[in-house]
Amino acid sequence: MQIKYTLPVLAAAGFLFAAYMVVSSNKPIPVAPAVAAPASAPFKAFIAGAGIVEAKSRNIAIGTPLSGIVKTVAVKVGDKVKAGAPLFYLDDRDTRAELAVKLADLSKAQAGVNEAQASLKDTQSLSDLAEAVSDRRAISSEELLRRRNAVLINTTRLGSAKALVQQAEAALIATQTTLARLTVQASVDGEVLQVNIRPGEFAQAGALSTPLLVLGNMDQLHVRVDIDENDAWRFDKNSKAIAFLRGNRNFKTDLVLAYVEPYVVPKKSLTGDSTEQVDTRVLQALYSFDRKQLPVYVGQQMDVFIEAQDYTGDAASLL
Repeated sequence: MQIKYTLPVLAAAGFLFAAYMVVSSNKPIPVAPAVAAPASAPFKAFIAGAGIVEAKSRNIAIGTPLSGIVKTVAVKVGDKVKAGAPLFYLDDRDTRAELAVKLADLSKAQAGVNEAQASLKDTQSLSDLAEAVSDRRAISSEELLRRRNAVLINTTRLGSAKALVQQAEAALIATQTTLARLTVQASVDGEVLQVNIRPGEFAQAGALSTPLLVLGNMDQLHVRVDIDENDAWRFDKNSKAIAFLRGNRNFKTDLVLAYVEPYVVPKKSLTGDSTEQVDTRVLQALYSFDRKQLPVYVGQQMDVFIEAQDYTGDAASLL
């Protein structure tokens, strides 16, 4: 009798357990509270925009005009450099060997000029002696003509030798220019923000998705704010603007308008999601602030609020 009732009891217990699991799994997962409350606008009427911090000179992606193996990297992240300071060096052994050949060619060309000048001086002296003879019976007309032609020939050879010197000098300058281009220098006074090359790596010339080195003037930071095209007509250059640090609204600063780029561009994706579709165009305004006021880094995002007015009149009132 016990075996007879055991199987139904187990079946009923399994059914009840399955029902419990289904009911408990359907409960909504509680939403985790935000680490920090989002920033709120300090103005009654405002324009909200996402801002990204960049250097005063913008973030300069340093490249190389010539491809080659990196020999030495002269800077590291955080270094402050002056315009014209070397950033990294490319392998220049081939160019230096070519430079030695060009110097030898120049020396040879200069020796040719000296030789041509000596020949011209010699033939000019012989011609002057012949021209100084008063009695034409003492020298034949053929000899006189030959000496005159020799002077003309050596004059032409001297001009050709000087042209070879100019050509050798030009080739030398071209090689020296190539040698100088193998040293990549800072274009502005600034700070090294990123270094993506190391000695022994191949530096590719041209535009790269990942720059070899990033440089920027950090004396003052800018915030590049994307203003939606639907709000562009409400934007006033003289309005107040405040930026809040993304992630902590307690860090905020007043902004001063630096300039507005009067060209509406497609909005860039800032989420990193490859499936994000960008169909919005934005007006970009750049505001400046003292970097000492906020613990921010270049490339960090900020929440920006710009005071706006509620326009109720016609279009003429907006001008």
